[in-house]
Amino acid sequence: MNTRLFLSSLLAGSLLLALSGCDRTDSLTLAPGADDNGFTAPSELTGKHNQNVAGSLPLSDQMDFELARRGLIARPSSLRVQTPEGDLAWDQNAYDFIEGEAPQSVNPSLWRQAQLNGIHGLFEVSKGIYQLRGFDLANVTLIDTDNGWILVDPLTTEDTARRAMAFAREHLGDKLVKAVVFTHSHVDHFGGVLGALRESELDDLQVIAPKGFMEEAVSENLMAGVAMQRRATFMYGRNLPISERGHVDTGLGKEPAKGGRIGILEPTHIVGNTGDTLIVDGVEMVFQYAPGSEAPAEFTFYLPKHRAFCGAEVMSRNMHNVYTLRGAKVRNALAWSGYIDEAIDLFGRQADVYFASHHWPLWGTDEIVDYLKKQRDTYKFIHDQTLRLANQGYTPREISEQLELPSSLRNSFGNRGYYGTLSHNAKAVYQWYFGWYDGNPANLNPHTPSESGRRYVEFMGGAEALLQKAQASFDDGDYRWVAEVLNHLVFAEPDNRQAKALLAKTYDQLGYQAESGPWRDVYLTAAYELRHGAPQSGVDLSDAEELIAEVPTPLFFDNMAASLNGEKADGADHVINVRMTDTDENYVLWIENAVLHHKQRELDPAADAGIEITRELFLQLVTGQAGMKDTLFSDQLSVNGSKMELLSFFSMFDPTVGNFNIVTP
Repeated sequence: MNTRLFLSSLLAGSLLLALSGCDRTDSLTLAPGADDNGFTAPSELTGKHNQNVAGSLPLSDQMDFELARRGLIARPSSLRVQTPEGDLAWDQNAYDFIEGEAPQSVNPSLWRQAQLNGIHGLFEVSKGIYQLRGFDLANVTLIDTDNGWILVDPLTTEDTARRAMAFAREHLGDKLVKAVVFTHSHVDHFGGVLGALRESELDDLQVIAPKGFMEEAVSENLMAGVAMQRRATFMYGRNLPISERGHVDTGLGKEPAKGGRIGILEPTHIVGNTGDTLIVDGVEMVFQYAPGSEAPAEFTFYLPKHRAFCGAEVMSRNMHNVYTLRGAKVRNALAWSGYIDEAIDLFGRQADVYFASHHWPLWGTDEIVDYLKKQRDTYKFIHDQTLRLANQGYTPREISEQLELPSSLRNSFGNRGYYGTLSHNAKAVYQWYFGWYDGNPANLNPHTPSESGRRYVEFMGGAEALLQKAQASFDDGDYRWVAEVLNHLVFAEPDNRQAKALLAKTYDQLGYQAESGPWRDVYLTAAYELRHGAPQSGVDLSDAEELIAEVPTPLFFDNMAASLNGEKADGADHVINVRMTDTDENYVLWIENAVLHHKQRELDPAADAGIEITRELFLQLVTGQAGMKDTLFSDQLSVNGSKMELLSFFSMFDPTVGNFNIVTP
């Protein structure tokens, strides 16, 4: 019975758990001037491109650096965090090379953002509000209460959160955490909660989250989890070296923590309306409910006593993603802009200080309102102009090519495309309204990449002719075209080492020119995998045991349905009982029309077979901590009815592969 394989598909995704390194056994021969990982030198044309960027922006402006350093209380002499098993979860020290002028291999605007994101430590935002920045991708915020702290957004993993809280207590004193605030449903804002807290703080703890938090936190990390996690290795450069030719920054922060245990807590107080007010251990909090903005479940809040506005991640000091490259639900750019406009009226015009879940704060009401207006208008401009051009018949690629922010927005560093970009956000707005099809019948039912590639190579006169033409275009600096045509050749002939080598060199240059941290990481990860292969293994689920323990059981069966092989299930007719003995839950599963259904109800006496299992053992199977052989002999599991029916049932579910190829077939 292949239960373990099917269960192992149930959790992954934007948990951002580490994948193993790439397989280097088939590495391409290093090109002249390449570094140890195969990344080639920046070309002369890339150098000129980056010089032009430097000349077009006021990179010498130091205001952001002054704001990012303001209120510094202490900075750790070294900031490397290891898991209890000795694995490296976080290494801020690795970014110490990001100083001085930008090298030619990094877009100078991204280099500036990377320098700002490297300013880390414990900061006083205003009296009674503190932030720990640079201990993970996101910030931890601590708010003084009558008897302790409100803890806002406790990072990605237990290990980074534990280190951050230890540093805070070292310099601020040993206070109790009275409440935890999850501003939204992305894992870098809740996954470290159990490391941030001590056991003695759990009993009377308030846990405050937006409506839909648990459902969205679970669904994003389950349904599309494995594919999303594999794509995240590109978006965040998970396997890239941290270097001048490798990963330097995500734009939003350095990177998500690379390993460690992940947890979650069930909210005790749900915010579902704008204007909801809560007194938390003497501190008044006024909330703005903003679902479907940067996250499906999100809120911002205002602290009247401090005249301080927390924008969560609805606002950040870069252009954010209307569509994120790891893959997620497209966000509503118009609604997003509307929430920011609402926040200006609710809080912005009375706030003296603004802080958020990423980046550094801002002080002064006029400065805050100006910043919020530019954030608001960036998303609305992208929305409105994309629709204007779409209604004139332009396709997503045509729109993204010609769209440019007005000078009042594009010259503001807080609106630059360090994380999201104007290009892929315009395509996201198009997708929100019109879906994937651009109206051109040629794009309605094209061949697969491999079949299209084979035909394309033939049209170009064969592989040798295509390579000659591609090399000429490379020499001319037309890297986007080279990537397009060589991608066809690589998919047609995946063993063509010359094609892969030139395509990898092309991705190097595109990465070096990119202002967006994720675009840089996507290009450079593609180059890395062309040279060294895809990761050897997929997602490790064992670090997510605490999070999985909070997942409602029906969601596991929803994910089970998404792994049913439709061809194998065609004509199948199975009814299976599942009883969770320790939680007294009964479920009936059945396959009908090649679809898996499930209902929580009394067990079906006519079922083909049944399994009785503790929820704890079920979770151990999910995380891979218990194998099927051990489970069969456990007194926590028993099988009723036909074992052959049970075997037949479970054999129809496909194991997921978290290390599938992306840049090769």
